[in-house]
Amino acid sequence: MSLEQELSRARKNVVTDGYEMSIGEVVGLYEKNELIINPAFQRYFRWKSGRKTKFIESLLLGIPIPPIFVFQTDDGGWELVDGLQRVSTLLEFLGVLKDPGTNTQLSPLVLDGTTLLPSLAGRTWAGVSGTTSLSQAQKLDLRRARLRVEILKRESDPTSKFELFQRLNTGGAALSEQEVRNCTLVMINPQLQKWIERLATSEPFHKTTRLTDVAKEKRAQDELILRFFAFRHVPYQKGLDVHDYLDHAAVTIARDQQFKMDKEEVVFQNVFELIYAALGDGAFRRWDGNRFSGKFLMSVFEVISYGLSLNLTAVSKLKTAEQKDFVLERAKALWGNDVFKKYSGPGIRGTDRFGHLLPLAKGFMKP
Repeated sequence: MSLEQELSRARKNVVTDGYEMSIGEVVGLYEKNELIINPAFQRYFRWKSGRKTKFIESLLLGIPIPPIFVFQTDDGGWELVDGLQRVSTLLEFLGVLKDPGTNTQLSPLVLDGTTLLPSLAGRTWAGVSGTTSLSQAQKLDLRRARLRVEILKRESDPTSKFELFQRLNTGGAALSEQEVRNCTLVMINPQLQKWIERLATSEPFHKTTRLTDVAKEKRAQDELILRFFAFRHVPYQKGLDVHDYLDHAAVTIARDQQFKMDKEEVVFQNVFELIYAALGDGAFRRWDGNRFSGKFLMSVFEVISYGLSLNLTAVSKLKTAEQKDFVLERAKALWGNDVFKKYSGPGIRGTDRFGHLLPLAKGFMKP
């Protein structure tokens, strides 16, 4: 298929519309339950008070703001795809935002002062709890402010919603690649996302990966688990960007009704229990000839965990002591393997690493 044919086919999958609405109209849609905000997203999107105030300040000053993106549902309602914090901040400031868990109304936002508008400090929409409200004119100005709404219509291919979300949110400072995937999983299969987060608390997995607090905040543990299952169920296409592959794998697994979480969890737990028993908290580190040490290495994680998962039945037939000895011997031998040494060092592209180390893993971890 030519590029022009691919473009023509892809464009037919996306049907869009868009127009400007007043802030008051957007708030009205939310109050009538015609604008849906997926509550699970709020775990990943969190603006601090200062950033919320800056957004309200921008509206009061008439500074243009980016559009929001919505997906039109089958009943004609809108599901918010991008713009959660902007919309949530507006709803919170106007005092109509509801708690996603209890559906009770949250306390209105109290603004901070800013460099341009220091008198915003302590202001609320209605002047509740001893605060000072905006004037009637200021309220009208805010409610009449315009917001561009881009609509992905229901005639679009359903997967275009996930694609749009990822394209809008990947690469920014606010979210990591995996945090975007997590939100995508929430859209498609929230049970799978909850399951991945639960697996991330597994003690053997936690102790063998030993991720930093910064990495955990960016949900690196979820990405490791996704890689583990992606390698097992979604073949890697040579040359495909690593993050594109993981994006595709996440959606594929989330929509796969044949993916059995209970059976996969048994494999996951057995693999990491064995790795921890054999390597302890030195797993997935460099072997210097005397001990495993240093930082976590993705290449080691991929070969050992994936390869062991493919050979778990054969390894489990060994005696307990032999199982640990086998994993320990393989972890040491990895550093003498020519393919691993060539495609695991600094400067190696992820596509080259995947293309050579994933095929290596199965045979290398075979008893």
